[in-house]
Amino acid sequence: MALALSPRLLRRGLELFAVISLLGVGGLLLYGDNFHAFWSALFSLQLQWLVVGLALASMDWFGGGTRLWVMARHVHPGVRWRDMVISGGMSAWGAYLTPFQSGAGPMMMWTMTRVGVTLPEAMTSAFMTFVATIAFFAIAGPLALVFGAGQSLAQHNVVLNITLYDLFRTSLKVFVVLGVVMLATMAFPRHARDLVQWLAGRIERRSRRVAARIANLRAGIDRAHDCMVVFRSPRGWLSLLWAVLLSAPSHANKLLAGYVAMRALGLHANFVDILLLQTFITFLLYFAPTPGASGLAELLSATVMSIYVPRTLLPSYTLIWRFINSYATVGFGSFLFWRWMRSGLVHMEATVARKA
Repeated sequence: MALALSPRLLRRGLELFAVISLLGVGGLLLYGDNFHAFWSALFSLQLQWLVVGLALASMDWFGGGTRLWVMARHVHPGVRWRDMVISGGMSAWGAYLTPFQSGAGPMMMWTMTRVGVTLPEAMTSAFMTFVATIAFFAIAGPLALVFGAGQSLAQHNVVLNITLYDLFRTSLKVFVVLGVVMLATMAFPRHARDLVQWLAGRIERRSRRVAARIANLRAGIDRAHDCMVVFRSPRGWLSLLWAVLLSAPSHANKLLAGYVAMRALGLHANFVDILLLQTFITFLLYFAPTPGASGLAELLSATVMSIYVPRTLLPSYTLIWRFINSYATVGFGSFLFWRWMRSGLVHMEATVARKA
């Protein structure tokens, strides 16, 4: 966790995110081969849809923070909604600056510990929000298919007669499997605790240097287990249900950014088809190896959305789309984080290790 929360690593992630994203948009500009159309589109955007886009961009904070508050108050009564909004937004910020979104959980837990939530309670809350995310996609995806949404995507081949519809269904299976695993962990927390304790014991025997810290870790594991048991109550399952439902606004910036970006450019398309495409893109980029899926996001989005967006408008569309689903959060999160650092936050790793 100390490594994931290193200011130096986050700064490097921000640099990589900016450079790779810039290269991605630049490549699309060359592909579109019409700089006049790019600037013309940006200067003629429909302002009402830009306002909607700004509201969507804030869902990393307000949607994610409200969902986290629902989870955290169950194990830490009295936690403030405002503090969880900051934690939820900074969690998204940490995810965008690290490969495979690996910084999301540590950043969420660190910001929660700053306002008095213990590390085991923060860890459990972070895990439960991840369970809610997986459950949301594992449920929403099949429902979309059951009701016949996006059948027109089956008309678009990618390669070897594989359609976008086929790829969507394949990527959905990953979330269904993860959902089953997460729910099993929640249903049988004792087995999960015993597994983690066994792993901690193995590490303890192999390294004397970390043996002293393992003792504190074991206490934290037991407390996290107690928190998981709390979620097995009727109120706990109700909290999880609310978190699953709140995953919709929490991920609204990712799922609706494509449609809003198109409307801002004056383009029209079937809302459900675009929503399904954006869900598909979100699935594929969820565990991307570059910070914030930079580079891959621009390439994948341009490839998939070229069905609906003209080639000359792809750079403009991608820039607006990325601003809504990541650039805005990266910018505001960076401002907030480095303001904290100027106020004396310079040893995050030591702080987290001490609270562990």
